[in-house]
Amino acid sequence: MKIDIVSLFPEMFEGPFNQSILRRAQDKLLIEINIHNLRKWAKDKRGTVDDKPYGGGIGMVMMVEPIVKAIEEIKSCEAKIILLSPRGKVWKQEMAQKYSKFNHLILICGHYEGVDERIKEFIDEEISIGDFVLTGGEIPAMVLVDSIVRLIPGVLQKSEATQFESFSNFKFQISNYKLLEYPQYTHPENFNGLKVPPILLSGNHGEIEKWRKEKSIEITKKNRPDLLKS
Repeated sequence: MKIDIVSLFPEMFEGPFNQSILRRAQDKLLIEINIHNLRKWAKDKRGTVDDKPYGGGIGMVMMVEPIVKAIEEIKSCEAKIILLSPRGKVWKQEMAQKYSKFNHLILICGHYEGVDERIKEFIDEEISIGDFVLTGGEIPAMVLVDSIVRLIPGVLQKSEATQFESFSNFKFQISNYKLLEYPQYTHPENFNGLKVPPILLSGNHGEIEKWRKEKSIEITKKNRPDLLKS
């Protein structure tokens, strides 16, 4: 998979994309990540890519022309183009699974008071990572890349498998309701008086699975009751 990211602050991506699973995926040549500075496509020497909004108002709006020029230079015939925006469709695990099957993604990092509305004619989807506002689309772009890349075959080792994680194709469900992941424990068995539940030490896999399902329901009811609402 090839991922192109267009940003006003390309330096923000240097750390996250050079570590851990994302680094390994690049080293294995399973993904190619390219970071582009939007100012490269500005018309003037100052690299201007924003301007005051028509009709008045506070802040600045990102201009459509530099973004479209960037898209036209970068895109392939199979590219899917995403604008990161707080008013977009909220990112879900199902969307990560869908996008992990594409060969080429272009992520446009929004900024300032938004992007000229005409950009909608040149993108495939507008996406948000939640009901809150960030200073720009760089961190949301990192979230999308991480959630997508880990689903690409060959990226994760067997010990890092995703199938039993919260929001994945989770093993425990009530009808069509997805549940959050059950509690996990490892050594030592007793840490400062905090003990591993005896059932996990029993070797009875049937009872262990039953306990895990019960805990998944309990945690989901407590932390995400919305997942259980009809």
